[in-house]
Amino acid sequence: MSPDLKKSAARPLSFLLPAVASAALWAAWLGWDQHRDTHPDGSTTGPYEPWQVIGLVLTLLVPVCWGALRRHAQGAVVGTSAGLTIAAFYDWSDDATGLFMVGVTLILLGSLAATGTVAAVLRSRSESRPA
Repeated sequence: MSPDLKKSAARPLSFLLPAVASAALWAAWLGWDQHRDTHPDGSTTGPYEPWQVIGLVLTLLVPVCWGALRRHAQGAVVGTSAGLTIAAFYDWSDDATGLFMVGVTLILLGSLAATGTVAAVLRSRSESRPA
């Protein structure tokens, strides 16, 4: 396979793989928990527990770090954010209030900021290391 063909095939995959991975991780960590917990005082929480969100964030580090360290930081950032945004939209779109779009927008902006920061730190560290 020629180097140009490898480069042209790697570009879409650098976006697609993190997007699919992040959507699958959303489903694994958050997709199965759809009910709110009612406490004795009548207040409700949920549907997600803190450990689920922490688990999602920690496992999302894998595709972001993988992409950033292989010089595909842009694909890792945009792909991961796109996958999370699509998963959140799908998961929350049955909300009758219509406020789910606020949450989806916050997922998009927050994941872009977080993955961008992680990728930038990893890229700067890997470039500063002697060869």
